[in-house]
Amino acid sequence: MAERKTSTSQVQIWVEMLSGTNRRGRQDAAHELAVIAEREPELLMPHVDALVDALEHPEAQTRWEILNCLTRLALVDEATVAKAVDLAEASLFDDGSATVRLAAFRLLARLGATAPEHSDQAWPLLNEAVQCYHGDPEYRDMLVALLEFAGGDISDATRAALIARVSFDAKNSRGYTQRFSQQIIDRAEGK
Repeated sequence: MAERKTSTSQVQIWVEMLSGTNRRGRQDAAHELAVIAEREPELLMPHVDALVDALEHPEAQTRWEILNCLTRLALVDEATVAKAVDLAEASLFDDGSATVRLAAFRLLARLGATAPEHSDQAWPLLNEAVQCYHGDPEYRDMLVALLEFAGGDISDATRAALIARVSFDAKNSRGYTQRFSQQIIDRAEGK
C-alpha cells in the first residue's frame, strides 16, 4: 500500500490553524504538522516562520509538537530553522512541562550538531540544561540527544567543554548516566 502524500493545501490549513484562537485547534494542528514533518519535512519548510511563531502559544502540547517539527526540519535546512533558537531557549527552561523542555533540548542539540558556529551557540544552553535537569526523568533522553550532538560538526571548544561536562559522571556515576556519559566522550573524541 502506497504511503499517503500530503497536499500543500492540507499543510496550509494546519498552518493557519496554528495561529487561530482555539487552543484545541492549535494543538490538533501542531500534532498533524509533527506527523507531516516525520514523513514529508520539505512540505513544511516554506512555513518555518509560522512554526516558530507558534512557540509563543501558552499550551504545552502545541509547543512540544512544533519543537519536534523543527527538530525534524533541521535535517533539511538548519540555517532556516535556527530562527527558533531564542524561543527554544525559553521552552528549554519551561517550569510547567518536562516534555516541552526535552523537545527544546533535542532541537538545540540537533541544530548545534550541524556546524561549529551552531554548536557554539547551542552549547551554553545545553550545558545549563544538563546542570539544571541532571537526574530528572527526562535526563536520560537529554543524554541521548547529547550523544547525537557529540558526533556532529561541533567546534573544538564546544567538544572540549562537552567532554569536561560529562567526565565526572563517566567516572563516578552508575547505570545509564555513566554509560551515556562515556559514550558521549568516546563519540566526541571520535572513537
